[in-house]
Amino acid sequence: MPEPIVTSEFTVNPLSGLISPARQCLSPNRDARPDGMTPDMVILHGISLPPGNFGGGEIEALFLNQLDWGAHPYFAEITGLKVSAHLLVRRDGELVQFVPFSERAWHAGESRFRGRGCCNDFSIGIELEGEDSTPYDDRQYQVLAAVLMALSQAYPELSPREFAAHSDVAPGRKSDPGPAFDWLRLYDALGNSLEHKNSCT
Repeated sequence: MPEPIVTSEFTVNPLSGLISPARQCLSPNRDARPDGMTPDMVILHGISLPPGNFGGGEIEALFLNQLDWGAHPYFAEITGLKVSAHLLVRRDGELVQFVPFSERAWHAGESRFRGRGCCNDFSIGIELEGEDSTPYDDRQYQVLAAVLMALSQAYPELSPREFAAHSDVAPGRKSDPGPAFDWLRLYDALGNSLEHKNSCT
């Protein structure tokens, strides 16, 4: 299978913390980062609601505190949960932003990475619509690579060395984005994107 070459372009405004083009759905589940803190890592997640179901509005409803807790038996397990992420990449490649990058999203929970705890303080959380055992869609790799390129340009502290899985920062507690996520494919897409961009300049 040929690796995707990213052709879509995203732009991040580091002052507003917004990325365009993206659909904006501001979540109430956010707060200020610690003084002087700018994002220097990305945490990748996988999410589906109910588990294994794709394409519905439940993920957005969860992040907006609008989920009908009685709509599915699984929701009884997460009733009252208040979480968010900066971005969601849907199966079809649609990009949705819930929290500006300048603010803290509630995505990592109890977490630690390279000796630092409270990863929400300094990370950007990106949710991929999916689950651990289901291959992610080609369009998600394309959009994710383009987004990571844009973030790296806006926040020089970010580097591929600081892209981590939720399972990396919360081992034993979280498993996402799971074995179905192909990290080599992501890094190949990032390399192809960079080569494509350089050839056009």
